[in-house]
Amino acid sequence: MLNSMLRRNLFSLLTLTGVVFFVDSLNPFSKALAIDWPQWNGSKSDGRYEETGVLSKIPAEGLKKRWSAEVGLGYSGPVVADGRVYLTDYVRTEGEKTNNPSVRDSFKGFERAHAFDLKTGKKLWTHEYPRNYSISYPSGPRAAPTVDGDSIYTLGAEGDLVSLESATGKLNWARQLRDDYKTESPIWGYSAVPLIYQDSIITLAGGNGSLVVALDKQTGNEKWRSLSGENIGYCPPSIVSIAGKDQLLIWEPKSLHGLNPATGEVLWSVPMVPKYEMSIVPPVIAGDKMFVTGIGEVAAMFAVDQRNERSPLRELWRGKAKHAIYCANSTPIFDGGYLYGADCEKGSLICVRAEDGERMWETFKPTCGGDRRMSHGTAFLTKVGDLYYLLSETGDFIVARLTPKAYEEVGRFKVLEATNECFGRSVVWSYPAYSDRCLFARNDKELVAFEISE
Repeated sequence: MLNSMLRRNLFSLLTLTGVVFFVDSLNPFSKALAIDWPQWNGSKSDGRYEETGVLSKIPAEGLKKRWSAEVGLGYSGPVVADGRVYLTDYVRTEGEKTNNPSVRDSFKGFERAHAFDLKTGKKLWTHEYPRNYSISYPSGPRAAPTVDGDSIYTLGAEGDLVSLESATGKLNWARQLRDDYKTESPIWGYSAVPLIYQDSIITLAGGNGSLVVALDKQTGNEKWRSLSGENIGYCPPSIVSIAGKDQLLIWEPKSLHGLNPATGEVLWSVPMVPKYEMSIVPPVIAGDKMFVTGIGEVAAMFAVDQRNERSPLRELWRGKAKHAIYCANSTPIFDGGYLYGADCEKGSLICVRAEDGERMWETFKPTCGGDRRMSHGTAFLTKVGDLYYLLSETGDFIVARLTPKAYEEVGRFKVLEATNECFGRSVVWSYPAYSDRCLFARNDKELVAFEISE
């Protein structure tokens, strides 16, 4: 079923965030606004970084490295909370990788979760467990950790969902989703970052009637299960408010669904079928608009009817050739009536008008760094005030201005070597984190921290 075209179409894997702040209101010159990043893609998983006093251009002398720490294999990005930086990785003891998108490689080794001191990079604790891999692109965990209160939750590439004490690494509980729900890991591994919702952790599991499950976040015991499908896909669960109530969004490879997050009841479904079962990017929402995008020229803009709980989506337009944007590795950002994101079909950064899907401009400069099509050329975008921070797959940190008129690069600085490989080129395919006026990023050898104070 997976033919040679699949070599040009791979997903990439994502990471998590959160927010805590303190303001010294008595000191007008205080720079004390400190924001945590305890889950994938920002405090609200929306690609925004709201800390003040951060740079608007790259200094002539470059960025100052705060610290670096040795780590193993992994696509999962770092997260930051309560003075600690968390990361998951994999140590291979046996096996060779081919990075063939249609072939499962076999590894033996250990998955690990680490905590590092925010200021010094000193390792505070490590939790590890043995885990054999049988997946394509087997270089470690995909999903970033999530920190919630005094607990951290990690999801391994073969479905190990683990809860640890965030301060000590002590095990709270663990579930093996693949085994518990009698299913098979997705060919590219469990990748969808679990969602903390009230007293539950909601995750894609698999199996008949249990494509998505809600577990008690304190005990790991199942609260409900819902949906069936041949494959769970790779898209993180997310929450949206419709008709004054929270709804759980689940995009599996056949349809986008709205569920009651308290019970798992399916409220509505809309067909959305990306190629190769690669539902990856969560729906992007701005006001009363919802954008869904995936590989295979699958994209749609919906109007959200806030009066209609069970049929809230009205299609405004669907993607077509040389139109819209088709994202996989990184999530686009909805900004002022426009969308900015890395297109997995061409590998370029594209600006799209949200009103009708018309492309305004595109460039390869911040993605693969060349001037021609490269499948899944990637840049991870974060909006910072009027600017954007980008981490390119080349390992460059970029400051840029994105408008409907043009991509304007303010500066760039190499922070990582591209140690992974895809389609014959070297890549960094892990989301960064931003906290304490510092950039945190990883490859397959190190986790780095660079100062980004103004």
